[in-house]
Amino acid sequence: MKLATMVGTALLALSAPIQAEVHRVEIGSVVLEDVPPIPETLAEQTNRYQQSRSASFQGWLADGSILISTRFGETTQVHHVQRPMAAREQLTFYAEPVGGVSIAPKGKGFIFSKDVGGGESYQLYWYELGSGDTRLLTDGQSRNSGGLWSNAGDRYAYSTTQRNGSDTDIHFSALGAPKSTPLVEDQGAWYALDWSPDDRQLLVMRYRSISDSEVWIADTVTGERTPFRPSEMPVAYGNARFSRDGKGIYYSSDEGSEFLTLRYDDLETGETTPISAAIPWDIEEFALSDDGRYLAFTVNADGSDDLYLQDLRVNGMVPVPDLPLGLVRNLEFSPDGNSLGFLLNNARTPSDVYSFEVGQSRLSRWTRSETGGLDAGEFILPTLVRYPTFDKLDGRTRSIPAFYYAPKTPGPHPVLISIHGGPESQALPSYNPMIQFYLRELGIAVLVPNVRGSAGYGKNYLALDNGRKREDSVKDIGALLDWIETQPQLDAQRVALIGGSYGGYMVLAGMTHYNDRLRAGIDIVGISNFVTFLENTKDYRRDLRRAEYGDESDPAMREFLQKISPTENAGNITKPLFIAQGANDPRVPRSEAEQMAETIRGNGGKVWTLLARDEGHGFKKKSNRDLYQNAVVLFLQQHLLGDGPESAGDAAAPVETSESGDPP
Repeated sequence: MKLATMVGTALLALSAPIQAEVHRVEIGSVVLEDVPPIPETLAEQTNRYQQSRSASFQGWLADGSILISTRFGETTQVHHVQRPMAAREQLTFYAEPVGGVSIAPKGKGFIFSKDVGGGESYQLYWYELGSGDTRLLTDGQSRNSGGLWSNAGDRYAYSTTQRNGSDTDIHFSALGAPKSTPLVEDQGAWYALDWSPDDRQLLVMRYRSISDSEVWIADTVTGERTPFRPSEMPVAYGNARFSRDGKGIYYSSDEGSEFLTLRYDDLETGETTPISAAIPWDIEEFALSDDGRYLAFTVNADGSDDLYLQDLRVNGMVPVPDLPLGLVRNLEFSPDGNSLGFLLNNARTPSDVYSFEVGQSRLSRWTRSETGGLDAGEFILPTLVRYPTFDKLDGRTRSIPAFYYAPKTPGPHPVLISIHGGPESQALPSYNPMIQFYLRELGIAVLVPNVRGSAGYGKNYLALDNGRKREDSVKDIGALLDWIETQPQLDAQRVALIGGSYGGYMVLAGMTHYNDRLRAGIDIVGISNFVTFLENTKDYRRDLRRAEYGDESDPAMREFLQKISPTENAGNITKPLFIAQGANDPRVPRSEAEQMAETIRGNGGKVWTLLARDEGHGFKKKSNRDLYQNAVVLFLQQHLLGDGPESAGDAAAPVETSESGDPP
């Protein structure tokens, strides 16, 4: 070897970062790397905030009682509630969480879904009320969802990937049938929406992306499909339902409008009647009573839900009870059509189930979820703020909405910016006890922005981050850092980022762009490289994600996606990073977390990691979630609240001893 080569090799070895030995600990199914031991005093402090429960409304039984889902152990299970505030009777008992409940019209039982270890290969099961017997309805391998019962109650329709693992078809079956019958076998993702009153037709949706979907009418005998309102331009549909007389279809779409608008189409005349055209916000949900008389719908108005009720026989609005500001979801009329059930949630109340009789102002409360002994009435409500960003709209500086949670103690406060996933999702002022912990126990202010690309603010806002505009959403975080500097109650020298899924990407990207303005970042199941993410996400999701991020198989787009990926820019990150991941995540595979941690450590940086071997896209088991949350608190105490820890990129520093975008 020549002397010059030998000298050059030696200099490279001396200048290369020294990667410290990784300290690994296993607690149950969770693997921690370089996470210090969590003090018992910290776990005791968070414990009450982690004991909160919530209840989700799953529907009415024929006798007027209801099914809910809630957690009383490790996971969420199905419970029966006989009457308002009656004791909850648990019906399912599984180590894995149960969801997707669909109650048979005759009230004999229900279909529910369940996966294993968060892998999202959901299987459908039948639960027989009375006996409690259950049986598997699907093949045990493919991904299945739905279980939409016919009006006669003799068949159910569901979506499945069993044909090839990548396309989502629609099948229907009868209980006890040896196998299901395909109704729609086609490219893409298909979902059943509603049966016609005579069960001869099925409304189905082909979902391409949040801004592009189609509704078709399928003949359940011949399988022939007829397009409903075909359009040359992309249209987003929220939902669609047959009228109870079968003469028309109620639906929500953004056709010809900025927002999802509720409308009615007469199938004979083709005439369209707008219902919510005067409301400049998205229709979130709608429900029809079985007798066809009443139509209920909610409007997502700047992140909070307004409830409306219409009497279709007289075409007039019916007064509804006064509801606290918050989220109103899972609308469903009782079988007799006299009551409307729903769940209610806001920053001071966990999700609970309520109902009211049509025309009456009194609410009936069915569940009262525990809050760990905390007085949730003292929880801090957020303020909706808007901050200026880098570009203009109609000649004026564009503003970005954000929910601002401010501690009651004197400032200036350290700041945690929480970024939602999706990216086609929306941060909402919902119940979150850990945000309250940060506010009340740590004195951290929390800002939750809805950066460009978020849902809820119109289809043009939704498209502002698509494709090559991806990093414009990251610039909105930079603008938020600018805004923080103007707020005397906030400490711009102590700011951290936290986010999950796409929000995890935003954390990593934010740290590559604004490293010097941040103290730390927490990435939960986040995308670290768009090319490897698109190549490794499950087949049935790939085209859905390409519609948002771009097609990595196109050489020019691949080059762009690679260029903006956090793994390619990780050398800019010198601040502490915490990466948390589920081992079985089908959306953002664990390889995204592993390659980011390896890159940071290869640069001489320090990163905490948490891997839950029995979880997927997030943490659904209570013990795993508690451990993750405690690790996050410890991380914030050390790296946000401290006097300024050694930078993660300093090789000489001492070793320190925690995506929605799916169709409906």
